[in-house]
Amino acid sequence: SRRVSPPGEGPKKRRPRKSQYQIHLREKQKARRIYGVRERQFRNYVAQAKRKKGVTGEALLELLERRMDNMVYRAGLASSRQQARQMITHGHFLLNGRPTNIPSTILKDGDVVAVKESRRDRVKGIVEANKDRDVPAWLEKNAEAMKFQVIAPPNVEQMGLNIAAHLIVEFYSR
Repeated sequence: SRRVSPPGEGPKKRRPRKSQYQIHLREKQKARRIYGVRERQFRNYVAQAKRKKGVTGEALLELLERRMDNMVYRAGLASSRQQARQMITHGHFLLNGRPTNIPSTILKDGDVVAVKESRRDRVKGIVEANKDRDVPAWLEKNAEAMKFQVIAPPNVEQMGLNIAAHLIVEFYSR
């Protein structure tokens, strides 16, 4: 059974209210853990998002969503983002017909990601297990050919993630 009190010295009678710092930090850590990104890389994404036009928080989520490991997961070619990362580093995928092994590659509209011919048998079971997962509107999936294409920029409303991006931006602007 899980404890109701946060880690630390025993359960207290009255828990102090969460500080602004704690709220911001928790939100940042949640996003980092969902996407499996280390701190320095995440900080770079925030800096990149700040340089873009428009809302910084939405730009940050779009950058994270455009990562190749995330897109492979979203397309249902992997059961988790972690599995997608490993499959990419082990060379299971082609990006626009060329082999790639960098999970953090930011995909652009029109990019095509396909499973290598030689790796299709290994990936078949994973694709079969994830065939019921909904593919987001910004991806066009061809299940038979085991490939997908990025057709539009990711839409923040359709991501289905409970991340308050503005809190993350506020965290880094202190």
